[in-house]
Amino acid sequence: MEKRFDPFLAHIYCEMKPYLSKSRLISAWQCAKKLHLEKHHPELGVISSQTESLFATGNEVGDIAQRLYGTVQSVEVAFDFKTMLADTKRLIDGGADFPIFEATFRHEGVLIRADVLIPDADGWRVIEVKASTSVKDYHVLDCAIQDWVLRNSGINVKSISLAHINNQFVYQGDGNYDGLLLENDLTDEVREMERDVLELVAKARDAVTGPMPLINVGTQCSKPYECQFMSYCWPMDAEYPVTGLGGGKAKLAAWVNAGCRDIRDVSSEDIDAELQQRIHRVTVSGEAEVIPGAREILEALPYPRYYLDFETIGPAVPIWAGTRPYAVIPIQWSCHIEEPDGELRHEEFLDISGEPPMRALAGKMIDCLGDSGPVLMYTSYEKGVINGLIEMFPDLEDPLQGIVDRLVDLHPIVKAHYYHPKMLGSWSIKAVLPAMAPSMSYAELEGINEGTGASDGYLEAINPETDRVRKLELKEQLLRYCRFDTEAMAEIVRFLAKA
Repeated sequence: MEKRFDPFLAHIYCEMKPYLSKSRLISAWQCAKKLHLEKHHPELGVISSQTESLFATGNEVGDIAQRLYGTVQSVEVAFDFKTMLADTKRLIDGGADFPIFEATFRHEGVLIRADVLIPDADGWRVIEVKASTSVKDYHVLDCAIQDWVLRNSGINVKSISLAHINNQFVYQGDGNYDGLLLENDLTDEVREMERDVLELVAKARDAVTGPMPLINVGTQCSKPYECQFMSYCWPMDAEYPVTGLGGGKAKLAAWVNAGCRDIRDVSSEDIDAELQQRIHRVTVSGEAEVIPGAREILEALPYPRYYLDFETIGPAVPIWAGTRPYAVIPIQWSCHIEEPDGELRHEEFLDISGEPPMRALAGKMIDCLGDSGPVLMYTSYEKGVINGLIEMFPDLEDPLQGIVDRLVDLHPIVKAHYYHPKMLGSWSIKAVLPAMAPSMSYAELEGINEGTGASDGYLEAINPETDRVRKLELKEQLLRYCRFDTEAMAEIVRFLAKA
């Protein structure tokens, strides 16, 4: 008997098989509750600036991939839910013999957009592009989902590979990025995962159509990605959230799942780690702990004292000759100089012309710091940056090494001698400063107020398409943020010297 099309049954069928994107499947793999919240309560999520920056990096690497794999005939399927499936079908059915980017297919309600499809005899070579520097386990799953949808959509997939960043690639400054991506053929591994894909699809459907899954917090909350619903699932609204004890996610999750919301809810008998014991003890007391010794260390430092801080970028796609993907490149510094009478004067460097700033940055820093006096930093990051400058400019090794030899790290001094409950288990400068100097807070800085924002802001400022008004606005924010870092260090030293 011939089966006739029934619109009502078709509607029910579609409801039973809800739309699932590849990213939603990966969310379900990480945590079914995460996917449920993405679908039904996205407003509960908090997208960090770091996550937004990762998205932007992925798009940038994708653009380079199209340049590397494209031809004059290449076509990119526009992102439009109304047309992208039909546009892809038209290209495939029309006998396309050129690379297709973002080709879109759907099978069993699962929608994928293939980064790169390249003709290969009577089939296609599929390439998924990632901004990471190696193949991760979830990348293989990602490719397996694509392969399953493509083959069940009638595409003859001859091979499927993952292309990732080659961090040994050195850009020559000529616009040629050949060699930036390394391909890994995952065909055999992917074909062994079809059952995993089918199980994941079923799991994702249940998460989307059913009630919120009852899943305790755990290590999956930050692997492979920091979940945007951390503040919803973890008791972050407590005065001193359990996460402030620091340490591994597994132990923290065990306390939360046992009903602890606040650090003070945790029994001291359940805490083994010495640092966690200290955090717990001070939090229960409600008062800052000042351990003697910091004043003597700091008073022994001669004058003038130089408080130094860098801002850096690490683009996945290098922008200047001689640089590698994700290399730490200094683009700005701030220095407060303290004289014996306590007076502070300030010097700084920032060039938003778009020209490589590293040489001028190093030269002016050498002039600023001279050849004597302690150079104070917060964590050893500055030391790594200066060592990087030595690698870039061997002729400046002597003065730069001289600066390295004068570096004094404030972080271990603060950590050994001070803790306040409001620091919530962190000795970062952003946590320490408001505890010591409540009138100073990074949160009050308008615009750029953290490192990722500074890096992204600089890249926007040197972009030729950024208008002059915006460039000046970004320059002002960058200077203010970096200056605040070194002023904060001076304030921390002032506080400890009186403690």
